[in-house]
Amino acid sequence: MNFTTTALFLLSTLLISTSTTTKALNPCETDSSDLSVIPFFGKCSPFDPPKPESWAKTVMDIAANDPQRLKYLSTLLTQKLTSVPIASGQQVLNIATYVVRAKVGTPGQLLFMVLDTSNDAAWLPCSGCVGCSSPTTFAPNVSSSYQALDCSMPLCAQSRGLSCPTTGTAICAFNQSYGGDSSFSATLAQDSLTLGNSVIQNFAFGCINTVSGGSVPPQGLLGLGRGSMSLMSQSGSLYSGIFSYCLPSYKSYYFSGSLKLGPSGQPKNIRTTPLLRNPRRPSLYYVNLTGVSVGRVNVPIDPALLSFNTDTGAGTIIDSGTVITRFMQPAYYAIRDEFRKQVNSTFSTRGAFDTCFEATNEAVAPAITFHFEGLDMKLPLENSLIHSSAGSLACLSMSAMSNSNQLNVIATLQQQNHRILFDVVNSRLGIAREVCN
Repeated sequence: MNFTTTALFLLSTLLISTSTTTKALNPCETDSSDLSVIPFFGKCSPFDPPKPESWAKTVMDIAANDPQRLKYLSTLLTQKLTSVPIASGQQVLNIATYVVRAKVGTPGQLLFMVLDTSNDAAWLPCSGCVGCSSPTTFAPNVSSSYQALDCSMPLCAQSRGLSCPTTGTAICAFNQSYGGDSSFSATLAQDSLTLGNSVIQNFAFGCINTVSGGSVPPQGLLGLGRGSMSLMSQSGSLYSGIFSYCLPSYKSYYFSGSLKLGPSGQPKNIRTTPLLRNPRRPSLYYVNLTGVSVGRVNVPIDPALLSFNTDTGAGTIIDSGTVITRFMQPAYYAIRDEFRKQVNSTFSTRGAFDTCFEATNEAVAPAITFHFEGLDMKLPLENSLIHSSAGSLACLSMSAMSNSNQLNVIATLQQQNHRILFDVVNSRLGIAREVCN
């Protein structure tokens, strides 16, 4: 046997050995220490995904629902200071852009819950639910750790929309309007919540039994806000008030990002900016956006359009439920006009996007940078442009708020492929580029 023959024999033996001992990679799984963050319409989602070639249309379609989400965020700003464990007392709409795997009960029952950084509530559909859109529901009767809370419990006294008698005892129940066309009724309950490798005992949530309308996320919601009944607050010292996520691109049809809970495994060297607290709505994650650059031009924006104001609720928030970043109208128009000036093309409107141009001019499109106190977030083109399904048009993937809204929202399309770190205890937010897909 000559040298070449021997080498080929050894190589083929190695390949056969490797193929028989290597486990096939599941693109829908991440390391067990992380929680998968899954696009609602992605291949790894249990919900009905679109065809991969239509992802751009999917983004445009779900971005069309942003105004309802923004209306919800705006109503939060008019709330008085209060702690609401389950129901906020006003219409709520959370667009399902990303979901996480969670197990509820003993033994754990798998549910895919919407990830929402601007909500403290946790609720999920329970067995026997009338009007729920998903066949997958939580079955309290098979969980040995489930407990429905009665009206005498302090948690029930904090909730809104509750239905409790003035005398005697009864199960704590409430009714909640949801979005423009939906409402639900639920029972306040406690059970174990398993996220990755950790378990939170006696986690409070709403067990939904009746739904009217089609806006309620099918398998529930997991609130990551800053309020007293959020996941961070209920988990106590387990996560030390620290979590981060990395959102995969909508283009990543198969792959999911990750949600890291607790200080372990978080990036060591990450630039941070202060988290600001609005006493009128402590759940929202406000940051100090000081400016926006388009290419090398620092766009002239009236500081009042960016400044944090606890009286009016104005300022900038980081949100996981809005699809495209929105600015107050004068600020957005200044950014858009500078972008148009540098691209120097003919522009058209497609849905929520008013700055669409021939994709052949994409090479001259300038980078957009968000300037926060203490750090800059320079967006790759994939985070600032979206293409039409046919690929012939590229659109600036940002938009303007309505006239009455005094809020700027840094949304998921701009956050994709970044590690966003929330240190709630120390009131800081970190941002670092990371390939999440």
